[in-house]
Amino acid sequence: QVQFIRKQWYQRRVRAPAAAPAPAAAPPVISPDGTFTEIPLTNMRKAIAKRLTQSKQEVPHYYLTIEIALDELLAVRSQLNKEGTGHFKLSVTDFLIKASSKALLDVPAANSQWADTCIKQFHNADISVAVATDSGLITPIVFTANNKGLQQINSEMGQLKDKASAGKLQPHEFQGGTFTISNLGMMGIQHFTAVINPPQSCILAVGAPQKKLVPADNEKGFETQTVMNVSLSCDHRVVDGAVGAQWLDKFKSYLEKPLKLLL
Repeated sequence: QVQFIRKQWYQRRVRAPAAAPAPAAAPPVISPDGTFTEIPLTNMRKAIAKRLTQSKQEVPHYYLTIEIALDELLAVRSQLNKEGTGHFKLSVTDFLIKASSKALLDVPAANSQWADTCIKQFHNADISVAVATDSGLITPIVFTANNKGLQQINSEMGQLKDKASAGKLQPHEFQGGTFTISNLGMMGIQHFTAVINPPQSCILAVGAPQKKLVPADNEKGFETQTVMNVSLSCDHRVVDGAVGAQWLDKFKSYLEKPLKLLL
């Protein structure tokens, strides 16, 4: 009887039609008059379009901008990288992730999501970071960033960026998150505002560091300072203006006194 069952199973397997191959992506099409090219939408581009359109249509955005001095942060970063002797190279983004996570615990109302019948307030800060790839924008997540040091955040972000560039991120590595950072500073953008990544309630847009003359108690009466602008986009259903301002104040304090991030 066992042999008969095995024979029946084998025959069904042989007779079973082979799975159809996945359809190949349609190639770009040049218009008859040659004035434009139609580029077929990828699944990722469709998802981006759907989610961001939904965000702008359904989420009442407002925006808050603040200027942050970076000189102490850059000095601490340089010192830590020297002591790392090549084992790691901390980036400004690593500090942004850590500072965001600590500020979210200080102001938990900003670490929340609208859920129609309630507001979900999270106990850990899972920080999504926007990463540009050839296929489109994706937001890998540093989970529980509030419990991780700068070196661990740096290591995880390096791995996540590599996987994102290679198209190898798993869904659990980019779906979720409680807060997003979008940093265009490395591209020279000084200021911008970002679209909230639903169902999150906040996204931080980070501009490029720039030199600025500020008043100082010295012979010249001024000194050069490195500053950057950041803009916080908030969902007004969840995060009131005063709450957004409190979060930015905490965030600014961590970056301007970065040794507090090491505590």
